[in-house]
Parts: sequence; C-alpha cells; structure tokens
Amino acid sequence: MPTHRLPAARPVRATPTHPVDVLLLLTDGDHVLLALRSGTGYADGQWNLPSGKLEHGEDALTALRRESAEEVGLRLGADEPRLVTTVHHRTPSGHARVGLTFEVRHDPVRHGVPVNAEPHKCAGIEWFRWDELPASTYPYSAACVAAWHASVPLTLSGW
Repeated sequence: MPTHRLPAARPVRATPTHPVDVLLLLTDGDHVLLALRSGTGYADGQWNLPSGKLEHGEDALTALRRESAEEVGLRLGADEPRLVTTVHHRTPSGHARVGLTFEVRHDPVRHGVPVNAEPHKCAGIEWFRWDELPASTYPYSAACVAAWHASVPLTLSGW
C-alpha cells in the first residue's frame, strides 16, 4: 500500500485587523488644529488631530464629517475634505491602524468656529504652526502632519 505524505500544516495566524481612522487636518495658513486628549485612557495628555474610527457601514467622508462635528463642532461640506495622505501606524503595543488624513482649509463662515465639543475626552483645542507642534503630539498625528507637508501619499509610523 502506497504511503502519501501530507503537506506540513501551516501555522495558524490571526486574521489582521487594522481599524480605519479618519483624521482632520484643519488648516489656517501655516497652523493646524490639535486637541489635547484627556480622560480616555488612551494617549491622554497628548495632542492629536481631531479623528475617529469608521463606524460599521460608514464611508470615510461621512465619518470625517461626523467626527469633525462631534469633536470640534464644525460643519464640513461633503465636497470640501481633500485626502492628503494615508498613514499606516503601529502603536507601541503593536496594534496597527490605517489613517486617512483629510485637509480642510478653515473658513469660519462656512464651518463655524472650532470648539471643544467633547470636554469629557478633551482638555482643550489649540492652533499650532505645522512646523512647531508640541513635543507631546501623539506620533500618529505628527506623522500625518509631516506627510501632508512633504506631500507624501503614504507613510509608515511606528514600524
């Protein structure tokens, strides 16, 4: 009776999960708007771009407009956000995320004035020169700003 060798089993690997984030790069001349995280348990005390994850069944532009309203009280038109870079970020704990970064040039008449609309998650918002971000800027947000300024369509952060 012939013997058949079975191929060696491949190691079982976990299915990758890379949440998709949308990040708002709200600009006013050479300044960008950042929010100081607080009370969330993640990156508290660090400045970051207004941002959030896609919800189930939500497209990226709808998510960006929702997050902009929820976090900083802005009204963005559907045709205003312009995708400027994608950042593939890995957190210090090894979790990966994909961030779609959209620029919107701030117009207070159209958008309203930014406010801290989530004081339970944010200690404040502030404008910073893009090239003078605080040392406590979360690396993911800093990578988005740097890639935007350098016109780099895709960048890796934390890898």
